[in-house]
Amino acid sequence: MKAEEILKQLKSLRNPANVAGMARFGINPRNTLGVSIPQLRQIARHAGKDHRLARELWASGIHEARILAAMVDVPEQVTDAQMERWVRDFDSWDVCDQVCSNLFDKTKSAHRKAARWSRREEEFVKRAGFALMAALAVHDKTASDAAFLKFLPLIRRAATDDRNFVKKAVNWALRQIGKRNAALNRAAISTAREIQQIDSRAARWIAADALRELRRKDEG
Repeated sequence: MKAEEILKQLKSLRNPANVAGMARFGINPRNTLGVSIPQLRQIARHAGKDHRLARELWASGIHEARILAAMVDVPEQVTDAQMERWVRDFDSWDVCDQVCSNLFDKTKSAHRKAARWSRREEEFVKRAGFALMAALAVHDKTASDAAFLKFLPLIRRAATDDRNFVKKAVNWALRQIGKRNAALNRAAISTAREIQQIDSRAARWIAADALRELRRKDEG
């Protein structure tokens, strides 16, 4: 399929009521059509994998087209430069999370980018670092425990960032790492306890929320 055909299809599915509902959940309504994720997945299945198509969809600037771009892109063809361009374009938490969990986590640079972006100050770039950690914890079945233990000091370092989209991603990364296996569960609980001692409202929330889930996982 050509990008023009897909963009025309997306626009035909425009749903202003959905856009309003998305905005209530903190999703940026700018250039947003209100097309649902199941609808995007259906379009992606029909389109197939196509690196060039992904780049053209991303260049449109349309919210749903960018989520779709991550669904149709080919991870092996994604370069570091593309990842840097796209992460700078993130302007909504859902685009960030969808790209990280549908595409970036399958690239050869995923672990390195997660660590690097977690140290950046731009809100959605920093979120991307931790969203990528969370996605890798779920999807990268071959990575060693050591690869995830390296992320825990970065999680602890960012725990005082009280920006909503950042602190929720920090928490998400900690929980997903801790749910990967028993050894990482113990390490994540230990990190959460360290974070709990930090004099910061964001840190206390991150730790308390993570410990509730990780302790249940440990007990189970």
